Amino acid sequence: MNHIPPRLGVRLLAGLLLAGCGAGAAAPAEVQVYGLIGTFAGSIKRSDSIARTQQIGSGGLTTSYLGFRGGEELGDGLRAVFQLETFFQPDNGGAGRSAADPSGFSRSGWVGLQGAFGQLTMGRHTSPYYVSMQVINPFGSSVAFSPLVVQSYVASFSNTVIGDTVWNNAVQYVTPALGDVSVTAIYAPGEVAGDSSVRNYGLHLRYKHGALAAILSGQRVRTAAVAPSTGQDAWLAGMSYDFGPAKLYGSAQTTNNAVTAIKSRTYQAGASVPVTPTGSILFSWARTGIDNPRAVVPTHNTAGLGYDYYLSKRTDVYATYLYDRINGRASGNSYALGIRHLF
Repeated sequence: MNHIPPRLGVRLLAGLLLAGCGAGAAAPAEVQVYGLIGTFAGSIKRSDSIARTQQIGSGGLTTSYLGFRGGEELGDGLRAVFQLETFFQPDNGGAGRSAADPSGFSRSGWVGLQGAFGQLTMGRHTSPYYVSMQVINPFGSSVAFSPLVVQSYVASFSNTVIGDTVWNNAVQYVTPALGDVSVTAIYAPGEVAGDSSVRNYGLHLRYKHGALAAILSGQRVRTAAVAPSTGQDAWLAGMSYDFGPAKLYGSAQTTNNAVTAIKSRTYQAGASVPVTPTGSILFSWARTGIDNPRAVVPTHNTAGLGYDYYLSKRTDVYATYLYDRINGRASGNSYALGIRHLF
């Protein structure tokens, strides 16, 4: 997550709001307003699509969002922290990623404590599994153009990972830096009366040293209403290394669905190659195979090629091409031009 310093007046406004609410805190609170807006124009056709779709789309390389975060110093190195973020659709002005999202803070909404022990928060969190995925592919969090992400999370690409990129009703703990390693643990009780089997949890390790970054993530998702499976175990391992002339990425993912015993294996390789001081070529390819004891499922290949050019530290424009092929079906080809702006 990029840190965007608050504009002049934000802290003053936050202080006035707190004063108006009768806040009696001993130390002043700080609130930051930040976000990202992005959209793209493109022609979209997947391998399973009969016709091509011309569209102005939301997000693109990053899903658009608006956020508020801040905290309060409590003394002795202890700090209260919070974060509220909502997705929105700049192409039509809609809230959330779609109508299925909560009408309020759909991206995150949590509060907790931070100190020498690390950070402990409760509420709605971005899935650490999804965050790990962003580290080891050149298209980051893109649910439109990242081959790894679309094959994992996007239903129209026959996603293999059960569960959303955001978890509700969760407790998350992030360790302080342990040398070059950080650890995130997350737990969601499921909140189904009399049924403890729908608990979800994950453990996620990240290593960063110089040009090398590596992740190992695992999650167990159990839910009362996921067809045709009641849940899934998923594991993701990957790394990236910046050689200077190019940054290389690689990952391997496996999922195992409960009850149905359907398993998947996804492999991804990619690269980011700077061609100017502010522009890079992005490439990624992902291949997914499915083991289904009751059916033969064709292999799925998706490859992305893009050029990302920064006009400033906060504004970039890009062009992307996405190739999609399910064995036995015609290939799909999508291309788009987009822009995103941090604020």
